[in-house]
Amino acid sequence: MTELTVGVPRPRVGWTRARHLAGMVVAMVAGMVLLGPLWRVGGQVLGGADVLARPDVAALVMATDMSLGMVAWMWHRGDGWAATAEMTAAMYVPFLLLLPPWWAGLVGAHALMLGGHLLMLPAMALVALRHDHAPVAAPRRHPVAAAVARRWPAGLALLMTADLWFAPTAVPPWTLLVLPAGYLVLGTCRRQWADRRQLAVQLAGLAGWGGLAVGAAVAPAGVAGVLVGLGWLGHAGWDVRHHRTGRVVPRGYAQWCSVLDVAVGITTLVAVLSR
Repeated sequence: MTELTVGVPRPRVGWTRARHLAGMVVAMVAGMVLLGPLWRVGGQVLGGADVLARPDVAALVMATDMSLGMVAWMWHRGDGWAATAEMTAAMYVPFLLLLPPWWAGLVGAHALMLGGHLLMLPAMALVALRHDHAPVAAPRRHPVAAAVARRWPAGLALLMTADLWFAPTAVPPWTLLVLPAGYLVLGTCRRQWADRRQLAVQLAGLAGWGGLAVGAAVAPAGVAGVLVGLGWLGHAGWDVRHHRTGRVVPRGYAQWCSVLDVAVGITTLVAVLSR
């Protein structure tokens, strides 16, 4: 499941194992965060919200979300199907073991969720150790899949904003400050300010969106929502410019941010204008 570790110093082997397990945990959390809104929207549209609220159904849905995120990560790495199938089982088996006691009333909903997650960790570790020396194959991807993989930041942004299209919400004015702040933080971490003109441009952006946020905060509710929506849409153009130049922030971040900005901007305007 990890790279071939024969002849590799033990400390490095331990770090490799921990790194790959951490990557899977992150992928599992991403699966829950990204797919959770889709389940909620589906439950509202199809009338199954009450069913999804049941602890046993919620546990299996959570296991499914984590499994899909983890499978996508393992596929990306080129892990074998046997390891992937066993790791998927490690997501479900802990909950399946605890469901009969929950149905019998012997454990509560909190114990079901907490116990399932606690048992999941050693199960994942056992699968990782079992496939520790299996070499990772170079992944073979269809050209369409490769193109989608290159656009994963855009897909991530669409998943993160999926529920907004079904239930448009006007975001508050202070969110406009987050847009330029993200560029300043990432630019600082990437040491992009050797060119002082770049820093001046970012500070001008901070002043511009900051002023728009102040204007929206003191404006009437309807006008404020329009200003906020236009501010988010305007920042999408800022993202496109930086995506083309590749400066200040990684291109993946600019791609993600541009799609996110468009989605939030449009749904904010829809929420305000539909009142």
